[in-house]
Amino acid sequence: MSGAGDRGRALARWLGTGLLGLVLMLPTTLPLEVSVGKATTIYAVNSSEVLLPCTFSSCFGFEDLHFWWTYNHSDTYKMLIDGIVKNEKSDPRVRFKDDARLTLVGSTKNKMNNISIELSNLGFSDTGKYTCHVKNPKEKGLEHNATIFLQVVDKLEVVDNTVTLIILAVVGGVIGLLIFILLLKKLITFIIKKTQEKKKECLVSSSGNDNSENGLPGSKAEEKPPTKV
Repeated sequence: MSGAGDRGRALARWLGTGLLGLVLMLPTTLPLEVSVGKATTIYAVNSSEVLLPCTFSSCFGFEDLHFWWTYNHSDTYKMLIDGIVKNEKSDPRVRFKDDARLTLVGSTKNKMNNISIELSNLGFSDTGKYTCHVKNPKEKGLEHNATIFLQVVDKLEVVDNTVTLIILAVVGGVIGLLIFILLLKKLITFIIKKTQEKKKECLVSSSGNDNSENGLPGSKAEEKPPTKV
């Protein structure tokens, strides 16, 4: 009985390990995600217009998706726009809009999933946090949001790139100088090598001529004509 029980427990552990492995091998499905882009702050000039981006994604798909934008600054909190997207083949439909200056410019067709809004005739009082909310009933009502900060300014400051340009010029000059020094070094080495080779050839040639003139052993002067009998 004890042996049968051990075998049963071992089989159960083996089955459990196998099922766990199968679960881990299954592809994971990403939940609902909302993005307002990489920039967390947008600067816009007073009396101009600005685009507040927002896109969403869901691997489960969506149906009757609910979206809305809110504004928050200091003690002010309000809903700006509220809408719904019936399915992936239809564009978003606005059900509520707090401000006539707001325009929904996004589209959800062709998998764009864009619910961005445009705010025109900006004023300094429009400075604040703008949050894009998305709720997907197909994911058991999962809701996600992303926030972007809008700063309304009198004029956009021109970024002074003088220091950056100077640094780039100095770095480029140093790199160019190093390359020039390396090339010059190779050229000088090549010239010295050729000069030494020529000197060596001249010395060998000069030594041969001296031996011939002085009749030293191994020279042509040492050769004697054959003796006549």
